[in-house]
Amino acid sequence: MTTLTMKRAAPGSPARGPRTRRVLYWIATHAVAVALSLMFVAPLVFVALTAVMSTDQTLTGDLWPDTWNWGNFAEVFARSRLLAWLGNTFLYAGLGTAFMLLSSIPVAYAMARFRFRGRRLAFLAVITMMMLPPQVVAVPVYLIWARLDLTGTLWPLILPMLFGDAFSIFLLRQFLVTIPREYTEAARVDGCSDLQTLIRVILPMARPAIAAVGLFQFFYCWNDYYGPLLYAQINEENWTLSLGLASFRALHSVQWNLTMAATLLVMAPVIIVFFFAQKVFIEGVTLTGVKG
Repeated sequence: MTTLTMKRAAPGSPARGPRTRRVLYWIATHAVAVALSLMFVAPLVFVALTAVMSTDQTLTGDLWPDTWNWGNFAEVFARSRLLAWLGNTFLYAGLGTAFMLLSSIPVAYAMARFRFRGRRLAFLAVITMMMLPPQVVAVPVYLIWARLDLTGTLWPLILPMLFGDAFSIFLLRQFLVTIPREYTEAARVDGCSDLQTLIRVILPMARPAIAAVGLFQFFYCWNDYYGPLLYAQINEENWTLSLGLASFRALHSVQWNLTMAATLLVMAPVIIVFFFAQKVFIEGVTLTGVKG
C-alpha cells in the first residue's frame, strides 16, 4: 500500500504562489540577458552617481553620493562653451545625415533596380570603400581642403556627405532589393518616371531602412572625434561635443564630478533620440537583408 505524504510549508514562511513561480521562471530563462543588461547599465549608473557627488567624495572609494550636488551641471555650463559645442555638433550631425540620405538613396536605388553594365563592379567598389580606413587618405584629403581654405571648420566633414556614404549605400541597397519588382512595374505602367517611382513608391516602403541608416549616420557624426580633431582643432569656435569634452576632461582631470556631469550632458541627447526612435531603428536593421 502506497502512502502519499503532503509537504506543508514551514510556519512563518510564505507559500510560493503562481505569481512568484512565474517571476522565478522569467529570471531563470532570462538570466543571461539580465546579466548582460546589468553590465551595460552599470557604467551609466556610475557616471550618473559620480556626476552629483562633491569634488572631495569623488577621490574616495564611495559609490553613493553623501550629498546630491545638482549644481555640478550648471557649473559645467559656466566653465565651458557647452552650448556652442552642442550647436556645432547638431550642425555637423544634422547636415551630414541630410546630405548622406540625399546622395545615398538614389545610388542605392540605381544599384538595386537598374540593369547596367558594370553594376556588380560598382557594388564591389562600394564594399571596397567600406573596408578602406579613412586614415589611409587623410593626408591628401587634408591638403585638398587646406588649399580650399576650409580647414578650421566643419565643412570638410559635411561636404563629402554630398557624394554618398559606402556603408549607407550598402545597407539601403540590401533593403531595396527585397522590395518586389511588381510595385515599380505597376508604377511605370501608370506613367511614373524613375524619379517619381523612387519618391512615391520606394521611399514610403523604405522608411524603416532610411530611418536606420539616418540614425547610424547621426550617431557616427555625434560621436566623431577623429574628424573634428583633424580639421577643427585649430579653431575653438567650431569644436564639437566630443572635442570639447576631451578638452574639458584635460582641464578638470581631478574634478571627476564635473567631468562625469559633462559626459552625462553629452550622452543625454543621443539617448533621448534613440529612446524615441528605437522601434523604427530596430525594424530597419532587421529588415535590411543580405540578399545579393
